[in-house]
Amino acid sequence: MHIAHLLRDESLGLRPLWCEDTMLGREISGVTATDLADPARSVRPGELVLSGLLWWTPDDGPAKAERFVSALRTAGAAALLAGEKTHGGVPDDLVHACRRYAVPVAAVPAHVMFRTITDSVRLRRRGGPGGPPALPEPARERLNRLLAEGADPAALLDAAFAHLGRPAAYLLTASGRTLAATTDAVRLPMVGSMDLPMDGTGVTVPVDVAGAGPYERLRLYLPEPADIPPRVLREIAAVLATWQRSGAGRRATTYEAASALGALLTGGAADPFALRAALLACGLPPQGPYEVITAAPDRWALAEAVARLRPGGAAVGALPDGTAFAVLAAGQPAESTTEPLAAIWPRIAACDPSRPQHAGTGPRADGPEDLNGALAQARYALASGRNTALDTSSVTDAASFTGFAALLAGVPEEVRAAYSHTVLGPLLAADNASSAVLLQTLETFLARDGSWARAAEELHLHVNTVHYRIGRVEQITGRDLSRLDDRLDLRAALLCRVR
Repeated sequence: MHIAHLLRDESLGLRPLWCEDTMLGREISGVTATDLADPARSVRPGELVLSGLLWWTPDDGPAKAERFVSALRTAGAAALLAGEKTHGGVPDDLVHACRRYAVPVAAVPAHVMFRTITDSVRLRRRGGPGGPPALPEPARERLNRLLAEGADPAALLDAAFAHLGRPAAYLLTASGRTLAATTDAVRLPMVGSMDLPMDGTGVTVPVDVAGAGPYERLRLYLPEPADIPPRVLREIAAVLATWQRSGAGRRATTYEAASALGALLTGGAADPFALRAALLACGLPPQGPYEVITAAPDRWALAEAVARLRPGGAAVGALPDGTAFAVLAAGQPAESTTEPLAAIWPRIAACDPSRPQHAGTGPRADGPEDLNGALAQARYALASGRNTALDTSSVTDAASFTGFAALLAGVPEEVRAAYSHTVLGPLLAADNASSAVLLQTLETFLARDGSWARAAEELHLHVNTVHYRIGRVEQITGRDLSRLDDRLDLRAALLCRVR
């Protein structure tokens, strides 16, 4: 990549301040940003240097400019791009110093972020290890312009493949959801799209973004790549990576708005006007109806699931305790999201096999005033699912609490452990063999509805032995197993044991 390529890129709006024609062909080996007064140690030969000019002040300005630019010349910098935002322009002292030391200099408009320039340079230099860019210059400039304008990935795909006849190309999420496709591409089946890149009929190229988690990784997929060089596909993937990075701020803002809604819903009775404002800030209808989902441990898993269930009609954030949650604009007619969520959840969880993912759903909330209750039930369903099958991914609906065991599973582990120890006491002693025998007899007796004969038959004991052991349980616990309330207490204590 040469200096001329950068200056001709209209999307950057760079304004040349001094550069001889013979310098326009100077090769750019990389890019670095610095505001050190003496940048010599941070700049490598051939690099493009970005500076916000925080080091420059009107006092002793010429001397500071001399020191800075002479350091760039010594380090072998290719050119200097000076930001206009700090001082409202580029000081003449700096331009004069650049002319004296033969360092090309251009002004960066205040509205242009340095990150945009950095991405542009890296994008142009991608396309093969140490090799020149693979895309034609007009295509690269078009893509850079679209990135600067905030174009969506579908527009980027169309522009990237236009000179290649616009073959079918897809941008897929980690779970196989089609995020974007070229205009004439056939729609991929939602269920099978995750398997398509692995069936040997096409080619996939990872969209590499540093720090992206397993649920954020994207892939460029072409069912029929024909004779498109791999370097071209890698450069297009780099364009898509730039697009993904550029949306980080927007995603963070959306997440913060949803988290603010979560704080409002868990903070007691919310003011109706504040709640309405929070819903509108999340892009949700202020009148309902809604559906609520909670998830743990990864909020990105929930975000991917929600994008498949209700694209564009949901808010995903975190509750004050860190639990991920989503509020969805409910569809019509009234249908629960539990079944479709359960259908896609294994594919979602498969993106990160290292740890199980759990989700909980609550009842439909007809209006904003019902959201607090729906969220509370979804949180309880999540806790129940995690406590029941900690090592297996699951989706649990609050409506599934039709049994005593399922209901108790949602109680916090610490509370269940405390209750079990309080009621069962010495029977839980792990090193006491007789206690283990008594617990087994108690469990069997209660499971057989208090039938002495059936319990004895299952345990292969005489009925008198069962009577004796149950009597010992009553002595130790202070409960009377002829009373229904005491039987329920002991049954609950058994179910609450944390194993």
